[in-house]
Amino acid sequence: MSLITADLARAARALAQVSPEVLAERAGVDSERLRHFERWQPVLTDEENHRLQHALEEFGVEFLPGDEHAGHGYGVRQKFNPRTVKRLENWENEGGPAAEDDI
Repeated sequence: MSLITADLARAARALAQVSPEVLAERAGVDSERLRHFERWQPVLTDEENHRLQHALEEFGVEFLPGDEHAGHGYGVRQKFNPRTVKRLENWENEGGPAAEDDI
């Protein structure tokens, strides 16, 4: 997919339930630049835009391509449904709390 738009970035961040500061840190982008981008002020470079998209995907968001023939625009959705997320959380917690190995 090509570069994401401000609308897609805002929608994806809302789905991921992540703050602009946390997302900016994960993407390696200044949080103020991210805020400007989300307000349709194109201040991100192509590289920053790609890093932003990758960071949002790491937070569980999937970007959907547009389909002109079907009349569908671009979009975003959660990568996992709530049931799958619950299973993953249970699976991750099976081993108990993570701790340093003293080996």
